Amino acid sequence: MSKETVESIIRNKKNASGEEVEVLNSFCPYRICPLGAHVDHQLGLVTGFALDIGTRFDYFVTEDGEIEVYSDNFDGDAIGHIDDEWERQYTWADYLFGAIKTLKKSYTITKGLKGVLKGDVLGGGLSSSASVILTYIKVFSKINGINLASPELINLAIDVERNYIGVNVGKLDQSCEVYCKKNHLLFLDTKTDSTKLIPFSKNMPEFEIAVIFSGVERRLAGSAYNTRVDECKAASYALKDFAKLEYGKFCDSYLRDVPAGIYRQYKKMLPHTWAKRAEHFYGENERVKKGINAFQNGDLTEFGKLIFESGRSSIEKYETGSPELKALHEILETTEGVYGGRFSGAGFNGCAMAIINPQFRDKIAEKVKKEYLAKFPALKDSFNIVFCKTADGIGV
Repeated sequence: MSKETVESIIRNKKNASGEEVEVLNSFCPYRICPLGAHVDHQLGLVTGFALDIGTRFDYFVTEDGEIEVYSDNFDGDAIGHIDDEWERQYTWADYLFGAIKTLKKSYTITKGLKGVLKGDVLGGGLSSSASVILTYIKVFSKINGINLASPELINLAIDVERNYIGVNVGKLDQSCEVYCKKNHLLFLDTKTDSTKLIPFSKNMPEFEIAVIFSGVERRLAGSAYNTRVDECKAASYALKDFAKLEYGKFCDSYLRDVPAGIYRQYKKMLPHTWAKRAEHFYGENERVKKGINAFQNGDLTEFGKLIFESGRSSIEKYETGSPELKALHEILETTEGVYGGRFSGAGFNGCAMAIINPQFRDKIAEKVKKEYLAKFPALKDSFNIVFCKTADGIGV
């Protein structure tokens, strides 16, 4: 077939012979992390909102196992059979291949599909990759009669990212996109996997979420992301040694294993870079605790202040953030109607986010665009601002 043929079948719900075709749909939201940035891979405390933008997939089942998927956002295709070996192509199709290979480790898959995938926003920082992977895993599970509990769905998606795509992610992205609920803030302890959904307070003013695409797309695999993970692990390993704690294998060592008091006692013995990474981790965990309290009380001013502090710590202590994202952070700090903002995701280009007062929506969009493009005029055609509300996760 061709993309046009697949789209025609989806649109008309009939094949070339005029026979009825059951067309199915799936949606998985993107996410933002207001507080708890860069700590999930160290088993820290995180928060999240699922957004009403995300990955949409329209498809129909093939009984013979044939696969034919196209993207509305990228060129090329993903064509083959569920029994293929699926070697990495280093294209968007890898997320499909990785999801199938990972699911086949534990389950039998006999049915394939044909469809078209569409993402609402490009650029990175909203966990679009996790959204795509979760979509594929859930869809192939559904059509093949596989029942996955939420924790297993999350772990399978993490497996794809780590062992197929090559990014040593934590649990934040997948957990938000599965567990989040509309009009609630998700609180997740990534060490215990305990979750709490905190409803919007009656005392809380109305707010929206601004997603600001810098105009420069993000790439994680091959970036400094994995280096930051290793630096955090190295800090935890060294601190355990200084304090005469059992440290085991390096791959199993996390900053969450080291009490904050131990860090304060021995931080001067750490190499300067490792100390800064640890400083961000312990500071961010405290900001999450304070932020949860502020959110429960409906205090968006305090909640937003902590988000700004988180962004500043990411820049100065975690040392991430492209020039474009740093500029957006500085602009947001001086923009009326913004409760709090920071870059979204790992900070290697992509998007920034802000919690805003909807009454200032137009003024915020105008000011941010004007000041940002004054610094980066070459990005005028790719820069974008989208205003979102919270949404339910993909669930199971």
